[in-house]
Amino acid sequence: MDVKPIASMMQADAGAWNRLVKDDYPFLRHEFLLALEQSGCTSSQTGWTPQHLLVMQNQKLLAFMPLYLKTHSRGEYVFDQPWAHAYQQCGCRYYPKWLTAIPFTPCQGPRMVIDESADALAVMRLLTGFIKARAEQDAISSWHCLFPDAVQAERLRDLGLSLRESVQFHWFNKGYRDFDDFLQTFSAGKRKMIKRERRRVGEQGIALQRLNGREVSPAQWQAFFQFYTMTYLKNGMPPYLNPAFFEQLAATMGKRLLLVLAVKDGQYVGAALSVIGSDTLYGRYWGCYEEYSGLHFEACYYQGLEYCIEHGLKRFDSGAQGEHKIARGFEPVTTWSAHWLQDVRFAEAVKHFLAEERESVALYKQDAATYLPFKKS
Repeated sequence: MDVKPIASMMQADAGAWNRLVKDDYPFLRHEFLLALEQSGCTSSQTGWTPQHLLVMQNQKLLAFMPLYLKTHSRGEYVFDQPWAHAYQQCGCRYYPKWLTAIPFTPCQGPRMVIDESADALAVMRLLTGFIKARAEQDAISSWHCLFPDAVQAERLRDLGLSLRESVQFHWFNKGYRDFDDFLQTFSAGKRKMIKRERRRVGEQGIALQRLNGREVSPAQWQAFFQFYTMTYLKNGMPPYLNPAFFEQLAATMGKRLLLVLAVKDGQYVGAALSVIGSDTLYGRYWGCYEEYSGLHFEACYYQGLEYCIEHGLKRFDSGAQGEHKIARGFEPVTTWSAHWLQDVRFAEAVKHFLAEERESVALYKQDAATYLPFKKS
């Protein structure tokens, strides 16, 4: 097996790449990563320089791993800025660093995609060894793998990386017939709250439309992007993604997109975009001009939950953060990131920090579960 670095998705065979990905996890498809790159969202100018790794055997693509050279920590959703500050205080350089992640996408999944015929642990050992050797050669401070699945997280720990834990809130389909069937699992008070929120949206004269990405018109994409941009501008920062990215994604992955539009008096007033996996709906982007009672919950959660039930999807991953999701049936789940720091002093300090942090995260997850809305068994 040989490791081959590439500086662009254009250097990877799309067919061979997607045969490894299959249909399970949309964010690793060649089209998705290529759209990020060709739209300029991931580039040296934005601090996301592609450095992807291919594992070849007899000229066949055996595995791959997305990899970016990062000059900052924005758009990652695992916050290591205090580590960078500690490096600076000691006169050391934290950036550039290496990052294995889906840019701007805190959704758990595989991070090393490996052919079923290969020895997965051997491939991961090969890639990890390559990263460490190149880090020393190129003066890279560290390597971070964000939101790997549980199996790969454990294997990365076995290979010497330090694991960091966090919590997200996901919904699980337990064979519900429809949304009302799902609500029957709630306590009476929480069930009334959800019905009141949904009713309030209609009372404000707002209707919801659900469109597959292939059905969305250019004008509707433009309206969505304006809403998406507003979400960032309200927080005093520019959006990570641009219209070119969404245009290319709609053209190449339209069937994997679900757009929810909110309409009032013939005008769009809000929108939410999700990505469809083989068994999971991934809620990704949302925005509105004005605040309407219950609209965020309806567009971002209830419409997605209905879609999952109607289409037999097993899970709704609604993204990072959001404790308000608990009362709406989203359960706390553990997510991981894996970290390797070349400087042994900082590596040891981070290891101790993560051990302490892990205890508080476990307590938080345990406490969050007590606020779930379900009937007590």
